[in-house]
Amino acid sequence: MLRPIQATYLFVIDGFNEYLLFTKVLTCTEILIRDLVMFNKLKIIIQYLVPHHALSRLIGMITNCRTRWIKNKIILWFIKRYHIDMSLAENKDPTSYDTFNKFFTRKLKSHLRPIASDPNTIISPVDGVWSQFGQIKDNSLIQAKGIHYNLSALLGNEKYLKNFQNGAFATLYLSPKDYHRIHMPFNGILKEMTYVPGRLFSVNPLILQSVSNVFTQNERLICVFETEVGLMAVIMVGAMLVASINTVWAGKITPNGLKKVTTWSYEDKANLIQLKRGDEMGHFELGSTVILLFEPNKMNWLAEMQIDSSISMGQVVGEISN
Repeated sequence: MLRPIQATYLFVIDGFNEYLLFTKVLTCTEILIRDLVMFNKLKIIIQYLVPHHALSRLIGMITNCRTRWIKNKIILWFIKRYHIDMSLAENKDPTSYDTFNKFFTRKLKSHLRPIASDPNTIISPVDGVWSQFGQIKDNSLIQAKGIHYNLSALLGNEKYLKNFQNGAFATLYLSPKDYHRIHMPFNGILKEMTYVPGRLFSVNPLILQSVSNVFTQNERLICVFETEVGLMAVIMVGAMLVASINTVWAGKITPNGLKKVTTWSYEDKANLIQLKRGDEMGHFELGSTVILLFEPNKMNWLAEMQIDSSISMGQVVGEISN
């Protein structure tokens, strides 16, 4: 039987050992956090240093490579890396695609993305993450928590600024694993398409929380539609490693070599481009972001929508105001 002084000694030693273990765990955690913060800072610095367009064009060349063994190796690596379920695709054979980009923009089986039947609803145009949404306050939209950007800068000019001031917006992020075709959120007739040249910052959450004005700095395509509830804008934002932005009516828009804001009008009544809710309107070659804009008091986002929730193309995200 232990004497009181021995028991006290052992109790103190055990307590000291537990304290040392706790201290080691705490120190390792602090080092891990410090290293992670430094790594994240390094990733942000790299965003400013690398040649955005040159790197993206190089990726474009690689992803359009038709050499069978090269493109198959890239495709199979990508499937494993991002856990792609090929059973969802119309063409389930990954090696049958001519290029990586053909694989990346693969169509899904039509029944997997049913379009909501109620014509008074707004649907998600893409598979992705419901990144931000809400009301445009005067000329300000939310990029990330505590970070805002300018509506007129996003649009590239002030032609439609008054239409969308105090309206509704939503930002949808497409990660590499997502389906990358873009569909109409509501019935519309194309009025105008504007290309705004810019940089190609990554649009992942870390960058959006660290770099100001990403969406107004990046290359983008603004498509303005006339709808039964006023104007609607679908904005396709480029990003680092995005090889191109494409539309169904004009084909490949980027890369294009344009150095200034360029606008195409589609108001010729003899050649109207009219698209229904759920119709395909374009696609990205590698992931990026879509921003939706609506005029004020014309629609409401569903109350159950939550920031950073996953969504599917065709899913109801809003409804027309009564």
